[in-house]
Amino acid sequence: MKLKYTQASSAFNYRWLMSRIFPYIKPFFGRIIIGFLVAIPVGMLDGVVAFALNPYLDQVIGKKNMLLAAIIPFGVVFFAAVQGGLRYLNDYLTDWTSQKITNAVKVDLFSKLVYMDTSFFDQNASGLVLSRYLGDPDSASRGIVENIKLIMTSGFGALSLIAVMLYSSWRLALIGVMVLCVAFIPVLLIRNRIKSVSNKGVIIGGNITTNFNETYSGNRVMTAYCLQERQKNNFKTQVQDSFDLAMSLTKRAGWMSPLMYLIASIGIAIVLAFGTQLILSGQMTIGSFASFVMSLLLLYKPVKTLGNTLTGIQNVFVSMSRVFELFDYTPEIIDKEDAIDMPGLSEGIKIEDICFEYIEDQPVLKGINFEIKKGETIAIVGNSGGGKTTIVNLLPRFYDVNSGAIKFDGVDIRNFKIKSLRQNIAMVFQDNFLYSGTIRENILMGNPDATSEDLEKAIKSAHLQEMIAYLPNGVDTELGERGATLSGGQRQRVAIARAMIKNTPIVILDEATSALDNKSEAIVQLALDNLIKNKTVFVIAHRLSTIKNANRIAVINEGKLAELGTHEELMQIDEGKYKHLYEMQFRKQEVPA
Repeated sequence: MKLKYTQASSAFNYRWLMSRIFPYIKPFFGRIIIGFLVAIPVGMLDGVVAFALNPYLDQVIGKKNMLLAAIIPFGVVFFAAVQGGLRYLNDYLTDWTSQKITNAVKVDLFSKLVYMDTSFFDQNASGLVLSRYLGDPDSASRGIVENIKLIMTSGFGALSLIAVMLYSSWRLALIGVMVLCVAFIPVLLIRNRIKSVSNKGVIIGGNITTNFNETYSGNRVMTAYCLQERQKNNFKTQVQDSFDLAMSLTKRAGWMSPLMYLIASIGIAIVLAFGTQLILSGQMTIGSFASFVMSLLLLYKPVKTLGNTLTGIQNVFVSMSRVFELFDYTPEIIDKEDAIDMPGLSEGIKIEDICFEYIEDQPVLKGINFEIKKGETIAIVGNSGGGKTTIVNLLPRFYDVNSGAIKFDGVDIRNFKIKSLRQNIAMVFQDNFLYSGTIRENILMGNPDATSEDLEKAIKSAHLQEMIAYLPNGVDTELGERGATLSGGQRQRVAIARAMIKNTPIVILDEATSALDNKSEAIVQLALDNLIKNKTVFVIAHRLSTIKNANRIAVINEGKLAELGTHEELMQIDEGKYKHLYEMQFRKQEVPA
């Protein structure tokens, strides 16, 4: 699933969208209803000032009624104070429920994200993922309550003003209502444009975020290769694309407000002309006319707000549609209905004629066959890009084979529950990710139920005790982002301790020492030796001793198993690929006897 192919195909299926969002609204429905009920008087009180003009002009100015002269100003202030208090309560309830709904949607979306296939993260840039999983829920969940509140407030404000207009003159009110209806027409004309711009905006926003992420995470490469101008130019292009998109919407939607203003002005002009005739003919008082004109002028604001709100709610529905696209995405790698728990490993592992491709019709593995008995170590070597890492990524089902099978104790791994399968495999990568938090927390991620004795044993076996002794807070020292406060070798040893405390029957080492200097590599190798004792081990490595001491070595070349045997057996093959690799890459690492 590539997020850049955003469709929002259900953006105008309002009933379906509301049925999907309703489960998140339901727990807070009481507060939402109270907020909506409060919105009614907030809107209706807009008509108080306009209504007060009628008796004020006719009775106070015209007939010198001093009692009303004293009451009406205080009444206007009183109703304004009531409206202000209700508006505050309404805003608080709206923000509270909006935040709660948004948080619930974000939590559920994040729950979906953490179980996405590895291929999902391969295909989608980090910035776009952030935008879709954080930005869209904000727009959808917060916006739906806020915009409905605005519609109710503005709608009842408009109704109260229309009521004053009807009270003042039903003839003039007909003109005003006709103007109101015409003013809404532009809103209906741009909804498809809003959908298109919103979808494109998400992609551009994601690209900008990705640029920031890459600039931050790759700052050393950027500095070393003088890529500052490249990153800056990319950012300028992305910002310009965002500007062009915004202006595209402005060109197509920006005429709405001036057009609505023009329509309202025409309505006012007609009212003034017709109202003058009614006053001169005695069918309408000056107070009623002033009240009507004030209502018509005040009506422009809620009508404009309604127009903008309806435009905004279209954007909300587009975001909502994108959110439920994410909810409806089902990972390809899931448990079978009759999946079983993996009990461990008692016999061994068979790789049976597996074929795999990341991209259709571009095979990476082509009919690989070999097996490994329990407690054995198999080293996988070969040229870069030959498929070594792909093989070990298939063992925990980061991906599924296209054909063939991987069997643990004769059982296809696709028959095991995914969680159970992965709980039996520990992995140490070339670049191990450490999370924000303490060293203790990072190690215990391998087994949150481990005892203090287990933790101490893992630390000792990973040769971390000396490093920890020099840290200010020992094992409770906070790590920087991605473990940046530790050296490469220290990060590897923390990762080894994490794998060690997991205590699994199967261990995968994917070039775990290739990025280290000789001194760091030596101590990390000691830790790895402790990790793989009595385990079934897959090793992708360049270190000579690890490969030479493996029970067997599998040579992968262009997706095929080229050779299989012990170090001594493979070195006897004339013109053999392993022998060539050994002589080219490993001979200088060999220590003379």
